Amino acid sequence: MSGAPTGVGGSGRVRVPVGRGWSRSSPRPWGGGGAPWIYLAPALVVLGGLLVYPIYQLGLISFFQYTQAQVSGGEPTTFRGLANYTELFGDPQFWQVLLATVVFAAACVVSTLAVGCASAVLLTRVRAVPRLALMMAALGAWATPAVTGSTVWLFLFDPDFGPVNRILGIGDYSWTYGRFSAFFLVLLEVVWCSFPFVMVTVYAGIRAVPGEVLEAAALDGASQWRIWRSVLAPMLRPILTVVTIQSVIWDFKIFTQIYVMTNGGGIAQQNLVLNVYAYQQAFASSQYSLGSAIGVVMLLILLAATLVYLRLLRRQGEEL
Repeated sequence: MSGAPTGVGGSGRVRVPVGRGWSRSSPRPWGGGGAPWIYLAPALVVLGGLLVYPIYQLGLISFFQYTQAQVSGGEPTTFRGLANYTELFGDPQFWQVLLATVVFAAACVVSTLAVGCASAVLLTRVRAVPRLALMMAALGAWATPAVTGSTVWLFLFDPDFGPVNRILGIGDYSWTYGRFSAFFLVLLEVVWCSFPFVMVTVYAGIRAVPGEVLEAAALDGASQWRIWRSVLAPMLRPILTVVTIQSVIWDFKIFTQIYVMTNGGGIAQQNLVLNVYAYQQAFASSQYSLGSAIGVVMLLILLAATLVYLRLLRRQGEEL
């Protein structure tokens, strides 16, 4: 046949006919850049109903006098402005609880990331059967409800019947009696039920790293710690960003483990965190407006911490 087929040049390259399809200057369907928002609109409406409206109500209640008397209709709801926040910030217990919450959440986040990342690396070093057994055991811990897990851990460390005290040979020592030992016990349970998320996420990221990169680092004599610090961690930084932010949010607003394992905040309220403190103010003391103010403060702290962390990553040139 003489000549090339339609749409194919002599060099074998496909030629797109002018006037068919889309050019760079021709308008795209759905208005171009607005198409993603059209597809996201149903999900945004659902999220708005489930998230935005409750947050709005939380903030609204924090500006009013809202106690059991207002709930029952015995007294009218009165606007207090910032009086609830002034009362909250003037309470020394609030600052003590806030400090304890920040320190405890930081310890939980660091421990969870360390155990999760170490477990992810371990999964890449074992064979298929041990890897499957480890993943099933970890996912079982992750799937266990917080109340059930907290109850099991209380039994394990029970001073009379728990096996841990017998193994350690410390008699009838009560882990929940002291402030720091109670926080440590809760930390162990939080890490136990949280590290599988980090492990699975980081493991998936490691499997996506080209094997040639890891092999080259090993041939250069790098240790496992050096490979993680200099090769894997920089490549997995976007994934580590996600799991870090998730861990900060989960651990900062922890409630169930503290409430169950310390019986509502420990002896003389020595193991209070902000979420339990807000619950006590709102429901035990019927100060719903004060509990809402604590919730707003927690929300602002988490937003600020997340934005600062993302900003620091942006300054380091990370794509988010």
